[in-house]
Amino acid sequence: MILVTGVTGHLGKAVLRDLLQRTDAGNVAALARNPSKVEGLHVAVRQADYNDPASLVHAFRGVDTLYFVSGNDVQRRLEQHGNVVNAAKEAGVGHIVYTSFQRKDESGRSPIADVAGGHLKTEAAIRASGVPFTFLLHNLYLDFIPFFIGKDVPDTGVVYQPAGNGKTAFASRNDLAEAAANILLSAGHEGKSYNFSNTSAWSYGDIAEIIGGIVGKKIAYVSPAPQEFLATLQQQGVSAEAADGALAWALAIRAGEFDTPGQDLERILGRSPMQPHELLAKVYGK
Repeated sequence: MILVTGVTGHLGKAVLRDLLQRTDAGNVAALARNPSKVEGLHVAVRQADYNDPASLVHAFRGVDTLYFVSGNDVQRRLEQHGNVVNAAKEAGVGHIVYTSFQRKDESGRSPIADVAGGHLKTEAAIRASGVPFTFLLHNLYLDFIPFFIGKDVPDTGVVYQPAGNGKTAFASRNDLAEAAANILLSAGHEGKSYNFSNTSAWSYGDIAEIIGGIVGKKIAYVSPAPQEFLATLQQQGVSAEAADGALAWALAIRAGEFDTPGQDLERILGRSPMQPHELLAKVYGK
């Protein structure tokens, strides 16, 4: 039995979809805090909440492999993850496949130290639990590029991000989901960490050039100073919290945190991962 968490989100739902294309629905179940939100999944749904340890233990009974999608409540993430790990151990889960995070700097100096720290501590807790594990270290989603730079780039003619010449080995969410399904349906992954990045890395200057080729006009890349970037976002009505978050991700890119191209994702997929021009053409080529 494979239990997939995070099925109300894009990643968990995509993993569930890929599993159901290749194995009987009786071999898969979905975890949901509110089952009414996941009607129509065509699998058994087990109710549980990352904040409720008892519900997790009950939901994890009889599970061979748990696909553990990290929580999106950054402030409470570590406590919630501890609940999941402890419940998995108590329930006798046979294998945890955890969606972790690509990083170079594991110190507190990283611009995204709070995010990275939660994943590092979760990995440590899983190791300490004694439950067999596999860690999937995700790079930034390729799908996030339009969110970071905006969908109006063809109109403004500018990609505006304070990331300097930093590069990112962006990987698409669907590729990450397919690779996860491959791992969930095969043996020999226990005790391993996979760096799920693309085979190349791209700067925002590269992204601007790709979009320019798609829309047939020059797209400039402007990398402002951090304070200028914050002021610009706030003038556009972005909250201070959201602006600080956007700056942190850009500075992490600038620092090379995600400049980690590799072959793990390609090898697990058995094909080349989606490239930026393929996704960007869908967004900007209309």
